[in-house]
Amino acid sequence: MNLKDIDLNLLVVFEELLKQGSVSAAAASLGVSQPGVSNALNRLRRLLGDDLFLRTSRGMVPTPYADALAEPLAGALDAIRDTLNARAAFDPASSRRGFVIGVSDVGETYFLPRLMQHLGRSAPGVTIRTARTTSVDVKDEMERGRIDLAMGFLPALKSGFFQRRLFRQPYVCLFRSGHPLARGAVSLRQFRAAEHVAILAEGTGHGVVDDIMQRAGVARRIRLTVPHFMAVGPVLQSTDMIAVVPLRFADCVCVPFGLVAAACPVKIPESEINVFWHARNHREAANQWLRQTVGDVFGE
Repeated sequence: MNLKDIDLNLLVVFEELLKQGSVSAAAASLGVSQPGVSNALNRLRRLLGDDLFLRTSRGMVPTPYADALAEPLAGALDAIRDTLNARAAFDPASSRRGFVIGVSDVGETYFLPRLMQHLGRSAPGVTIRTARTTSVDVKDEMERGRIDLAMGFLPALKSGFFQRRLFRQPYVCLFRSGHPLARGAVSLRQFRAAEHVAILAEGTGHGVVDDIMQRAGVARRIRLTVPHFMAVGPVLQSTDMIAVVPLRFADCVCVPFGLVAAACPVKIPESEINVFWHARNHREAANQWLRQTVGDVFGE
């Protein structure tokens, strides 16, 4: 027999008849009419070539073939129910689920310490792997289900994605604590004269800094260009160069590298940091829990 010939509803009726031993009781339990149950039973009898149930003074009694089918079919139906209902139940306290989160190096610096501290208390078995949004096609990876969530300044994630804002942040000038600019507010003249570290940060929206500088006619003296933010702290610590960086990154590196931050003399719109997820994961319970956790920990 080919499975395409079997209507799953017939097996549900079969299971209920086994439980109830009565067509009327099975119909009431399933919320259908008695003729509907009788019709389903007749169809199943024809498909399987067996009476399946016999009417007796004790009600509907299963045949030996029906008895043989009872346990494996119950197991199969339970497995189907569990699979279909899996998204409705996610217990972070007992789960050993692994998640992949797309973040930039700035995101790793800012998000991971607090997120892992929180998960250590609420979801000790859950594991996290990061994928750099600056080195993978995050849009394609999320569409394929290889990245569960992405966090950061990612304006390219639009159609097919949901997002929730976590916070907005300004850009600041960053330099070592003993820098000549640390004596007061940084003027535009001082900003132009200083040697700069430029951060490309491809795959994020932070490239807006260079675009705005160009449109404002502010020519920076770029001495060093790096593809990510992680080199910025050590470089600024040991030189008189400055960098324009997001405020939350400055908060992470000022103390460890002896740096200070000051307002940027060039007006740059605040960056909007969001958590993103693809439509394919919108109703998945585990994904819902993770993005809610991210919102609780980092949302303003």
